[in-house]
Amino acid sequence: MESGRGTIIRLTKLTDTSLIVHWMSEDAGLIKTVAKGARRMKSAFAGRLDLFIEADFEWGRNKRGGLHILREVSVVNFREELRKSYRDALVAGYFGQLLELVLELDHPEGEMCDLLKRGLGHLADEGASRRAMFYYEREVARILGLGKGAHLGILQVYGKLPKSREHCLDLLPQK
Repeated sequence: MESGRGTIIRLTKLTDTSLIVHWMSEDAGLIKTVAKGARRMKSAFAGRLDLFIEADFEWGRNKRGGLHILREVSVVNFREELRKSYRDALVAGYFGQLLELVLELDHPEGEMCDLLKRGLGHLADEGASRRAMFYYEREVARILGLGKGAHLGILQVYGKLPKSREHCLDLLPQK
């Protein structure tokens, strides 16, 4: 059994009753867990699994693959502010998608985890903006050692950017 603190960056339906929960954790990096029975009415996970929630969690490591078993979740920060605005939620989702694109599973990435926390905190406090989005991309590129090219450097090395980027830019006014 392992434990850590992380932020939920994606939720995917696995079965009628289970979810795949994608976490960004300082100690474990980007990890995927299965929350068995999470979609049931009386699940132990009820109200504890939602996008951008920061939580202490325990999981059992799967030795054969990258999909681990989620055992317990204790919410530290619900980040309700991010759910009040579609733009804020969309850009926060883009932040998580960008990390999923550039990071490998199960490798600790403390600096990226800190960047995500700061980015989500900024969105919650100040709201989404092009400036915040471009800054986040520049920091991801810097941490990866891609120089100052930001999204162009990421595009060149990884061959793509998350599809939601264009939608984010369409919704965020130019100043």
